[in-house]
Amino acid sequence: MLRDITLGQYFPGESVIHRLDPRVKIILTFSYIILLFAAKGIVGYAIMLAVLCTVVGISGIKVRVVLRSMKPLLFIIAFTAILNMFYTPGEELWRFWIFRITREGIETAVFMALRIAMLIAGTFVLLTYTTSPIMLTDGIESLLRPLQKLHLPVHELAMMMTIALRFIPTLIEETDKIISAQKARGADFETGNLLQRAKALVPILVPLFVSAFRRADELAIAMECRCYRGGESRTRLKELRMTRLDYGALACTAAVTVLIVLSRVFPL
Repeated sequence: MLRDITLGQYFPGESVIHRLDPRVKIILTFSYIILLFAAKGIVGYAIMLAVLCTVVGISGIKVRVVLRSMKPLLFIIAFTAILNMFYTPGEELWRFWIFRITREGIETAVFMALRIAMLIAGTFVLLTYTTSPIMLTDGIESLLRPLQKLHLPVHELAMMMTIALRFIPTLIEETDKIISAQKARGADFETGNLLQRAKALVPILVPLFVSAFRRADELAIAMECRCYRGGESRTRLKELRMTRLDYGALACTAAVTVLIVLSRVFPL
């Protein structure tokens, strides 16, 4: 299961999505999330699904990678769908004790599960899968630069966010190694009640936290040895510049926004 978590991984490539400015990709990601929650009905979700399929297709990311990223979250998706199915008021179809299924509940459950799956796939493909950590840091810092007037440490905040995202795959790999080592020593993580399973995780969490703090200390020492200071004096190998491709992506986003608005104003 841990090997299926791909959050924070970057897949190098030369696709259109890879070549977009990181600031544009951050804006597109937030726009995609807003439009996904604004979509309503079959037409709205069909538009967003077409957008997602188009983005995945031109990004060069394999479909099985996208589907694998959602595997660890299947429980959350199913749990959310079941709650909406049982507790959404409407035309009652079936009832047992305190549970009842309504027509509106089934529709809400399907749309909610689809929304969460599309949210995960879209944000991963638009942002983390196709943007290197360095470019992501530069993009976040550039967008947050106006906050420097409020004396906020913009560069440090962007760096912290990117480092945290970058080390997720590392910590997952470390956790998998610790679990394998504990199983080799006779540890059992799959039997017993919920409390027993929680206690069984203690031998995993302790070395994981120790390893995480050790890696953080090594990273800080490495940055100091390289005379890293950051801030205004930091230079960049690649300066961020908007191109026609970026403006075209923003124009496509505006067109999708218009379609979503029209699908809400004139529902079918």
